[in-house]
Amino acid sequence: MPREYSNYQKKVISRYYENREQIDSQRLSELVTSLYLATGAKQKAKLWNSAQEAMERLDVPGGRIQHVIASGDPAVLAEVVKDLESGAIKPK
Repeated sequence: MPREYSNYQKKVISRYYENREQIDSQRLSELVTSLYLATGAKQKAKLWNSAQEAMERLDVPGGRIQHVIASGDPAVLAEVVKDLESGAIKPK
């Protein structure tokens, strides 16, 4: 049975998807900090997985995503965030 949303809920959902790019960009920059502070291997793996998903949604080139994930270095991820903010990588 399809879910019926109120008009208010529809507007909230619509605004979320309209601003998804900014939300993902902000989340990616927060993940850089979290990765620097992460201690456990399991925690780091989960954060790297989240970073990969965010980069895919932001249309970061696939080769660059693979390089960042393979390096396992938050500094490399920070460079991607810097490039996104400067416009060197253009999201959709």
